[in-house]
Amino acid sequence: MVILKELTAGVKVITFRGDHEKLISSITFDSREVSSGSLFVAVRGSRNDGHKYIDAAIRSGASAIVCEVLPDRPDPDVSWIVTDDSAKALGIFSSNFYKNPSSSLKLVGVTGTNGKTTIVTLLYETFTGLGYKCGLFSTICNYVADKELPATHTTPDPVQLNSIMAEMVNAGCEYAFMEVSSHAVDQQRISGLKFAGAVFTNLTHDHLDYHKTFDCYLAAKKKFFDHLPENSFALVNADDRNGKVMLQNCMAKQFTYSVRSVADFRCRIIEQSFNGMGLKIMGEEVWTRFIGDYNASNLLAVAAVSELLGAKRKELLTVMSDLHPVAGRLEVIRSSGITGIVDYAHTPDALVNVLDILNKIREGNIQLITVVGAGGDRDKTKRPKMAAISAERSTKLILTSDNPRTEDPEKILDDMEAGISAELKSKTLRICDRREAIRTAVMLAAKGDVILVAGKGHEPYQEVMGVRHHFDDREELKKALAEKRI
Repeated sequence: MVILKELTAGVKVITFRGDHEKLISSITFDSREVSSGSLFVAVRGSRNDGHKYIDAAIRSGASAIVCEVLPDRPDPDVSWIVTDDSAKALGIFSSNFYKNPSSSLKLVGVTGTNGKTTIVTLLYETFTGLGYKCGLFSTICNYVADKELPATHTTPDPVQLNSIMAEMVNAGCEYAFMEVSSHAVDQQRISGLKFAGAVFTNLTHDHLDYHKTFDCYLAAKKKFFDHLPENSFALVNADDRNGKVMLQNCMAKQFTYSVRSVADFRCRIIEQSFNGMGLKIMGEEVWTRFIGDYNASNLLAVAAVSELLGAKRKELLTVMSDLHPVAGRLEVIRSSGITGIVDYAHTPDALVNVLDILNKIREGNIQLITVVGAGGDRDKTKRPKMAAISAERSTKLILTSDNPRTEDPEKILDDMEAGISAELKSKTLRICDRREAIRTAVMLAAKGDVILVAGKGHEPYQEVMGVRHHFDDREELKKALAEKRI
């Protein structure tokens, strides 16, 4: 229980009506979760306006309401707090309610189109390997020390975030690593959090169904850096031209990393195969189980953050040499003399990166067979681009269903096919059933060939008409490869 007036610290309060000393038992922005003694925050969302549910929240027992506009007849038995931005206030109220747990952690946020999941996961594993208790917020899962929690969003809502971070503090965690999505920044989910540092990876074509324009997408990422405190660090990828943009008007200590140019932290690839690659990171050689230029960049970011947080280089590189690729991120599955790769690549740029890596490593007459689809209810403009990129860079291409959600998967495939030129259609198949598409790729493969299954990565489901069905690319590929006879 927390006294109401104590929760308002840091919040821009325009009007405060009612009892300031009320005891608050919980905080929520979902009227369905309200119980006796709750503080209900009426947040305006893209689909729903929380102000419509104030009466329902009061009927369920809410003793205090945070809103941007008072009702015409505010209930006198309820305390009312009026602010100019309920979404921002929710973050601050949540942080205050859970005793500002981010201030007791060294919290590092990672943002960018690609690489977030890999970097935060490897940071969590690195610092765990160095002997610290750590927390993790990622697309795949959340961790409180060694306790796994399910992940429903790339970045949870403010109440969940602070609740889990409070659990991290109670469990003795010293560090926490968080994916920070553009949606989370735009929706103020990270308001009230104290970051020890932030990382920017890159910015490419994605999420324009939400942000509408690339400039708005960029602005959302930059907003994260604009609000960093002076005693934190800002680490940006110098190989992405938007890295410099992130540092403009940023008060944090500024650092860069690069695999191609001059930077504060540098790395180069010495050698690589499907078994891994040798890197020279900040003058020290290390063998890793990862492949690909962008994984070299991800590992460099991990090393740079680790040093900025005080890790010793020799110990750090020893731990990093034992790290494994993140689930569904260039995950290698071998059987019957065939190399299968499962990757989360679901944007044009990500596909370019993955396919270029595989083409660089494969030799001679080895085929690269790609299985790829595009998600429904998302940015339609990237569909033909993804198909064109895949056709241009693959020996054979199979277009298939991804997560169609509420769309007709055949129409999604129509959109993808529109991007393939006449001369490339001869090496393209269209198989809507994803299981059959994977089986066909394996059937077409000969010993030594490479199969890329792209788009879903770690996801263990396929979403069709709002219903999730169990489907795991890794399981399906393993099964098909095991049945292969060469």
